[in-house]
Amino acid sequence: MNTPLASAPRRPIRELPDELISQIAAGEVVERPASVVRELVDNALDAGATQITVRLLAGGVRLISVEDNGIGIPREELPVALKRHATSKISNLHELETVGTMGFRGEALAAINSIADMAILSRTPDQSTAFLLDGRTGEIRPVARSTGTTVEVKELFFSTPARRKFLKTDATELAHCIESVRRHALARPEVGFAIWHEGKLVEQWRACPGGDGLQQRLADVLGEDFINESVTVDFSTSVTPGSAYHGVRVWGRAGIPDAARSRADHQFCYVNGRYVRDKVLTHAARSAYEDVLHGHKQPVYALYVDIDPARVDVNVHPTKIEVRFRDGREVHQAVRHAVENALAAPRAQAVAQGGPVATAPLADMARPLSPPAWSQDAINFRAVEDSPRGHEVRDLGALWQPAPAGSAVATAPLPAWAEREPGSAPLGAASPVAAATGPVGREASENAWPLGRAVAQLHGIYILAENTQGLVVVDMHAAHERIVYERLKQQLDLQQITSQPLLIPATFAATPQEVATAEAHTDTLQTLGLEISSFSPKTLAVRAVPATLAQGDVVELARSVLAELAQHEASHVIERARNELLATMACHGAVRANRRLTLEEMNALLRQMEETERSDQCNHGRPTWRQVTLKDLDALFLRGR
Repeated sequence: MNTPLASAPRRPIRELPDELISQIAAGEVVERPASVVRELVDNALDAGATQITVRLLAGGVRLISVEDNGIGIPREELPVALKRHATSKISNLHELETVGTMGFRGEALAAINSIADMAILSRTPDQSTAFLLDGRTGEIRPVARSTGTTVEVKELFFSTPARRKFLKTDATELAHCIESVRRHALARPEVGFAIWHEGKLVEQWRACPGGDGLQQRLADVLGEDFINESVTVDFSTSVTPGSAYHGVRVWGRAGIPDAARSRADHQFCYVNGRYVRDKVLTHAARSAYEDVLHGHKQPVYALYVDIDPARVDVNVHPTKIEVRFRDGREVHQAVRHAVENALAAPRAQAVAQGGPVATAPLADMARPLSPPAWSQDAINFRAVEDSPRGHEVRDLGALWQPAPAGSAVATAPLPAWAEREPGSAPLGAASPVAAATGPVGREASENAWPLGRAVAQLHGIYILAENTQGLVVVDMHAAHERIVYERLKQQLDLQQITSQPLLIPATFAATPQEVATAEAHTDTLQTLGLEISSFSPKTLAVRAVPATLAQGDVVELARSVLAELAQHEASHVIERARNELLATMACHGAVRANRRLTLEEMNALLRQMEETERSDQCNHGRPTWRQVTLKDLDALFLRGR
């Protein structure tokens, strides 16, 4: 029977033994073999290594050996290296606050030595021989080795068998060790990495020096498909001239929405070369995909954030995988804008030319991305009937300015293939296709227009177009929905959302947090077109809602907006809510299925797709067009076999 704590005899306060202190620290630093691999590779990189080899037995439980060709450790410093809080990385508070090395805490080697059988073998360039330090006995003896350091860790957790029982299978632990090295490899293309397990080479990434080294390393580690299905990211915040602050730079590659995965296992964020898992960075990257990602898919990306070390605190967690930014909002906005700008440029040009999605190498990322300079001629669709929900979208042609009178586009005669169908409504202005679809014009258009020229409409839903690569299939409703949505966002940036008062206020039982949020964000709610006030201490009343959503679930709308306001900043909620409202309007305002379009209208839609940001996905994240190459068509009919 256990003795109650109150009746237990008092125990004196005393200092813990050094070995127990190290084992407690090891519980924070070393979770599994992968933690040891991470710490030892960090030290190797800080030593200036250009080649790192990791050797494992039993997934790292029986042996972890990390070899490097760095500057080594002098003989007289070997015993000090195993002491707690002993490091060469920092020496004062200023260096801690501006740390630029991977390691700096001085706990890793001491913690590992307390729970495993460890030995350090090292040689500096000015030493005639290497020296081996036995971590258990402290004995140092000369051995043979070239310049560099080898750290061997045997029988992990042998002194704490309870911890060893929590380890998974050898295959699982090996996978975690490989992932740990892979994260380092993505940030250091100039360093070669090799991983051996049970005497067999399981992974190897050769050093990639030079300006395009990172792009090659990304291809080696994440695969060529990642390069072909991603776009270049490069964005820097503005800096006041003469200021010592250098701003924030975000660069790397972001996967296109079509490359999204069901798991978030291809998301890599680095701050000053250090792999981190940070909620600010993750949320910023995910929010950049809100308008283009379908369902619960997870984007893929490798993003690198360069920031003044004094503006980020890496001394947050013993594993150094978490950071804290001095100005989290600035970093969040920088990451979000960086990814948004990269995804905004239409990808039709690159795909139509038969190349990857983005061909700009990482070495040339300073060049800003911008959509191609296509003509701004009108899409003058016939009037669209009002939807039953009462959206005021009567003439979508009013969203674009018609071509100037007397221009070549307006006066060019229509070719035979572009004549309007009998009985169709007249168009407000001729399409730019009309001026370049003669015997010579058609050939020129196929080279100039990534999405090609329209040839037919299929079942009133899809547009079939011909380009240099083969056949393009376009979902006309999804494509036009995105075009209308982007135009509405541009036009309504400075306008407030119109609200509609409710004849009978909708009341609901609210939590204390919801009541407090409603009272604290009254102005923000009004900007969103919502009026929510207290009906009683535990009840809220919705008295006005956005006119566009008056027929929806008012209470659910209010709860979701209050939840967003409680979790995120008001400005983010306003922008997100506004975009959702405009997306609803665009969906009802876009051309419907089974609506017959003339070839001129179809071509005008294709031209607008080529110049509209994010036109490769509709507002719900679904693709708007697909390329079917001649090779694909030949395979269907067994041509060339």
